[in-house]
Amino acid sequence: MKKALLYFRKKWLFKLCFFGLLLSFCVLPVASQSSQNRNFPSGSAQGTTQMNQSVRGLTFPNIDINITQPRTGNQMAFNLQVLLLLTILSLAPSILILMTCFLRFSIVLDFIKRALSLQQVPPTSVLNGIALFMTLFVMWPVFQKVYSSSFKPLSDGQLTIEQAYREAEKPLKNFMYSQMFNDTSYIQTFMGMAKLDAPKTLDDVPMYVLVPSYILHELTVAFKIGIILYIPFIVIDMVVASILMSMGMMMLPPVQISMPFKLMLFVLVDGWGLLTQQLFVSVLQH
Repeated sequence: MKKALLYFRKKWLFKLCFFGLLLSFCVLPVASQSSQNRNFPSGSAQGTTQMNQSVRGLTFPNIDINITQPRTGNQMAFNLQVLLLLTILSLAPSILILMTCFLRFSIVLDFIKRALSLQQVPPTSVLNGIALFMTLFVMWPVFQKVYSSSFKPLSDGQLTIEQAYREAEKPLKNFMYSQMFNDTSYIQTFMGMAKLDAPKTLDDVPMYVLVPSYILHELTVAFKIGIILYIPFIVIDMVVASILMSMGMMMLPPVQISMPFKLMLFVLVDGWGLLTQQLFVSVLQH
C-alpha cells in the first residue's frame, strides 16, 4: 500500500515538473517579448490601429419627408389630380392592349405560328414585340391627336385634368367606333344590359360601354382571320396524312412531314409581308 502511494506521488511530481519547464520555456518568453513591445515573431512588421487623418468616411444625405394636410381647396384638388394621373399611368398597359389594334395583331400572329406547327420559333416575346410596333405604326396619328389636344394643353396649364380626359377620350372613341361601324351589335347588347337608351351619336355611347364592345369585336375579327389562315395549312396536313396512310406509315407523325412543306409555301408566297399588309388594311380601311 505504501509503495503504491509513493509511486503515485512520484508520478504527479514528474508531471508538475514537466508542465513547469514547458511554461518557463514557451509562455514566459512570449509574454516578456510582448511586454517589451518587440516584433514577434521575428521579422514581422509592427502594426498600428490609428487611422490616417486624410481618410474620410462616407457621407449620406439626410432624407426628410413631411406630410402635411392641405390648407386650401386648390391643394386638395391638385392632390386628387396627381392621384388620378398615377392611376391612369398604372392602367396604361391595359389601355394599350385593349383600346388599340394590339389585340388583333397579337392573336393573328399567334394563330399563324400554330398553323405552321411551330412550337418555339419565333418566341412569343418576339411576336408580341412585332405586334407592339405594328400597333404603334397604326395608332401613331391617334396618339398625336391625344398629345396635341389633351396632354400638351394640360402640361401648359390650359386645361384641367377632367377637360384633358375628355379631349383624350375623343380620338380613342373615334378609332374604336370606326372599327365597329359595320357591326354595332355589341354596342347595342351592352347598352341594353346597362339599361340605357339607344344612342343617336357617338357621344351618347359611354366609354364603359364602348371598350368591352370593342374588345369582343376585336376578338371576333381576330378569330375570323385566324380561321382563314388555318385553311391552306389544314389542307396540307390532310394531304400528307392521307399519303402516309396509303403508304402504311401510320406510326410516322404527319406533322414532321407537313411542317417543311408549310414553311416552304409560307416563304414562297412572302407570308410575313402579305400577313402584315392585310392586317394594316383590315384596320386602316375603316
